[in-house]
Amino acid sequence: MADLQDELVALRAEVAALTNRLYRLEQKLGLDGELPREASAVTRQVVTRPYPLIPPSPVTRPLEKVPTFPTTTSKSFATARGEEEELEGKIGKLWLNRIGIVAILIGVSYFIKYAFDSGWIGPTGRIALGLLAGIALIFWSERFRARGHTPFSYSLKAVGIGTLYLSLWGAFQVYHLVPSEVAFVAMILVTASTITLALTQDAEILAAFAMIGGFSTPLLLSTGQNHEIVLFSYVCLLDLAMLAMVRVKPWRRLLVGSFTGTMILYIGWFGSYYTKDQRALTTVFTLIFAVIFAVIPLLTPLTQSRRRVGVSVTLTLLPLANATAVFFALKAMYENETLTWFALALAAAYLFLSSQFKRRLDGEPEVVKTINLLHVAIAVAFITIAIPLKLNSHWITLGWLVESAVLLYISVRTKTNFLRYFAAVTLSLGIIRLLIWDNFRVETLIFNARFATYLVAIAILGGIVVAASRFASERERPAVRVAGILLNVLALAALTLEASDYFRRQIAGLYQMHDRAAAAFHQIDLARNFSYSLIWLAYGAGLMMFGFGKRSAFVRWQALVLIALTIGKVFVYDVEELQQGYRILSFIALGGVLMGISYVYHRDWLKLAAHSQAKSTEVPST
Repeated sequence: MADLQDELVALRAEVAALTNRLYRLEQKLGLDGELPREASAVTRQVVTRPYPLIPPSPVTRPLEKVPTFPTTTSKSFATARGEEEELEGKIGKLWLNRIGIVAILIGVSYFIKYAFDSGWIGPTGRIALGLLAGIALIFWSERFRARGHTPFSYSLKAVGIGTLYLSLWGAFQVYHLVPSEVAFVAMILVTASTITLALTQDAEILAAFAMIGGFSTPLLLSTGQNHEIVLFSYVCLLDLAMLAMVRVKPWRRLLVGSFTGTMILYIGWFGSYYTKDQRALTTVFTLIFAVIFAVIPLLTPLTQSRRRVGVSVTLTLLPLANATAVFFALKAMYENETLTWFALALAAAYLFLSSQFKRRLDGEPEVVKTINLLHVAIAVAFITIAIPLKLNSHWITLGWLVESAVLLYISVRTKTNFLRYFAAVTLSLGIIRLLIWDNFRVETLIFNARFATYLVAIAILGGIVVAASRFASERERPAVRVAGILLNVLALAALTLEASDYFRRQIAGLYQMHDRAAAAFHQIDLARNFSYSLIWLAYGAGLMMFGFGKRSAFVRWQALVLIALTIGKVFVYDVEELQQGYRILSFIALGGVLMGISYVYHRDWLKLAAHSQAKSTEVPST
């Protein structure tokens, strides 16, 4: 019995201690918990009444009134605790690791510098020490990888590989212990060894180390002399090595890095050493680089995950960057006449690649569509660029207009909406250039290059409007209406320019009349202004008749707007500026046209009143 009582006393003491600890935890967390009075009573009871058989009621109440943590608070506390542990683990495993490596390298470098300054180690010993240290770090890192500390192992490998490159750089550039050829071969061996490690350990980060070291080699061993063949041959081999590695491993980001490294070395060499005497050789290497990065999507496999997600950045942005880079590289070497043929050749090449993608990636519709359209877009862009490079004046506008018509035709035949956007872009370029730059003066009325260019643009826009009535969807109707408006704007502009040039030639002949020139000039100016009103009014009337004939409210509204503008010109400008005869003709012509149009509306040839009445009496469906 005494043993049972002793155990009961000990249990009471532990309950009191746990209650006190819980209270202290609540206070630290900022909770409103209070220490129950019974807790201290339990402690006193342990001392004053050590042997009761049955706990009195004051002893049991503390256990019932002990405050509990709310569920949400417990969850938030656990979440905060987990985040704190995660941050702690990241700091301990990664950041302290990296900072420690840097600190060790700094300390070792200070020691080596002190040894150098004190003459303890000669140049040969210094290089040998660096090479041995780099190799030792790489081998030492394998012990950590075997134990599962892979990130730490790769960090050590990075330090070791970097030490090897820097040691070889010092052996050649600083101490001149070895010729450039030996240092170059040694760095190639370091790069090849790193690639081997990356493939055997399936480590993309090691492949990135190899790529960085490989592209840094020409910079580390530069002698300030022009070695184009050696440099670009080495870069080509390095690019091919990266491409071969991506063939067996899904490390597409290496290709982006390889392209970036190639561009840095190419631009650096071009800015320092290029001359026109090297143009042929440089063109060959430029095209080789272009081919390497152009065929990447053909040679790199598409994994299942890549097919589910879609086309990677490598397959989309890299072709665009490659096409842009090769064009500007060629532009820096050739005049526009030759550059035109390069642009057309590149367009043909990208069209060929597009067909190859479709054949190779059959069965992957989304991938095929994206890659196909991307390469077709690049080809169209090169054709669009080639037109102003080869042609001059209005021929540029004609080229863009014809290109837009061809693209529209292909898009309709192949049902490829993607090409319609490029057709719209080239058509817009042609119209903008036609209205702004191609308003040159002509000497022959109607039968001249300017009017012919306008006719081509009008014909294309007319073809769009006609074709849209058969193929356009409801979503494309607004674009078709814009095309119809542009058609009428161009037609009016063409007729107005022809009238302007006709009267300009009349004015030019007045300079030989001397004393009668001023009066004659005024008469011709009046006739020119009157002709503008007459042309606009006649075109508006014709447009109205066309709208009646086609039963097109859209066309009739355009005619009404044009007639309204003509009315404004007659009443505001002509009544003040024109002479009595022209003023009479303007008002009579305007009035006659307006009365004729009004008569057509009154006769209701289109049955507009009946249609409106039917609309108003139509019972809405419920």
